[in-house]
Amino acid sequence: MTVKHTVRTYSSKENLPREEQLAYKLAKVATDPVEVDPDVVDMVINRIIDNASVAIASLNRAPIVSARTQALGHKVTEGSGFTGNGALLYGAPDNNAAVSPEWAAWANGVAVRELDYHDTFLAAEYSHPGDNIPPILAVAQHVGSNGKDLIRGIATGYEVQVDLVKGICLHEHKIDHIAHIGPSAAAGIGTLLGLDIEIIFQAIGQGLHTTTATRQSRKGEISTWKAHAPAFAGKMAIEAVDRAMRGQTSPTPIYEGEDGVIAWLLSGPDASYEVPLPEQGEAKRAILDTYTKEHSAEYQAQAWIDLARKLHNDHPEVADPNNVQSILIKTSHHTHYVIGSGANDPQKYDPTASRETLDHSIPYIFTVALQDGAWHHVDSYAPERAGREDTVALWNKVTTEEDPEWTRRYHSLDISEKAFGGSVEITLTDGTVITDQIAVADAHPLGARPFAREQYINKFRTLAEGLVAPEEIERFLDAVQRLPELGAGELGQLNIVAAVELEKAQKGIF
Repeated sequence: MTVKHTVRTYSSKENLPREEQLAYKLAKVATDPVEVDPDVVDMVINRIIDNASVAIASLNRAPIVSARTQALGHKVTEGSGFTGNGALLYGAPDNNAAVSPEWAAWANGVAVRELDYHDTFLAAEYSHPGDNIPPILAVAQHVGSNGKDLIRGIATGYEVQVDLVKGICLHEHKIDHIAHIGPSAAAGIGTLLGLDIEIIFQAIGQGLHTTTATRQSRKGEISTWKAHAPAFAGKMAIEAVDRAMRGQTSPTPIYEGEDGVIAWLLSGPDASYEVPLPEQGEAKRAILDTYTKEHSAEYQAQAWIDLARKLHNDHPEVADPNNVQSILIKTSHHTHYVIGSGANDPQKYDPTASRETLDHSIPYIFTVALQDGAWHHVDSYAPERAGREDTVALWNKVTTEEDPEWTRRYHSLDISEKAFGGSVEITLTDGTVITDQIAVADAHPLGARPFAREQYINKFRTLAEGLVAPEEIERFLDAVQRLPELGAGELGQLNIVAAVELEKAQKGIF
């Protein structure tokens, strides 16, 4: 039975025992030796495939080239204390890709996030829990872990992140959601390595302390840092675990202290939060509450792309701006204010905006999907596509507004009614009004075409085509689906070697 833990600010004189601190309770979850359920094992494999898909598709995009070039400047070396064999980089040949694990997590984390095309979980906060996989996998490769250990570590990373996302909202205080990745990745690495509760407790505290940042990275003209931010959190988590293993301590209590996160970064010293955590001996199943993307766009856009495809087929006349007077999207508070017209960001209507900005513009995404009846991870963001005259004309007729019922469903903890869509009213110039609605994306577990192993594999094959040799595609898919059987030191089989030349970035400091 999941238990909700109340988290609030304590004055220093109250001397909150560490056993009562949230970071310690998260560490206790990480050290629980409970077995991983078979359906969770299957989903972990699915998400490793999913991450590999989107990472391969973005191998020569500028942020990945930069991060990979940086990582290759940090080859694994012998040092004092804990050493290992290094970790591998997506796309790079094994013979020159072994780098220090925190740098592998950095490069692979950027590759996974760049296209905004992997898994998601939305509750009080929003997140991409698949961001936990690069740092946990990097450490697993470095230390020679086996497949079962990796699965356990990833199950913990998902559990901790999802539970934090259910209980603690960051964005209302303009704190970026990567602040939940530092603790979750640190916890997952702790499980992977079988560390004791005190080390994991200290690592979680450091992981949180070093990854709190503002949401300006997702506001206005969105920069390439958006892809780097979660990778930075994963890198910091590895470094935090390393320091904790060497006996170094963290700010305590990190959440509850009078100068801590709740008091000064979140809702203040009078606020409290309820964080649900599994009881001791309860299986870690949070990964099953998460969902991936069929389309390369912000998750709140997934259902809208599917609805736009449907409208494109049912009412082809709406693709022509000359036939349309207005398009009103009624949706949740989050969708309206973050990626809709409620954000008051003129860039969301700017045909010269960056891909990262267009990815966070429901007016743009709905317009293109409505006109094309499809969505492509490259073509739909091309400058010539965004600047098309008829697209700009239709785009500027799309607005959003908050609907309280869709907001309620967005925040519902009942998975059966939780929704990320809304309703649309398309008013034509002849006075006809076309209405329709959608609750969840087609690929959602409750959607029209839920993703299963077949769809994950197809996504990988589609995105890897032309970038990875056919025999390498088959080798990877065989290895990852045998993950529980992979022995110590065999996790390098989860790397993928590209068949195309990997670009290098311009010179920096190292």
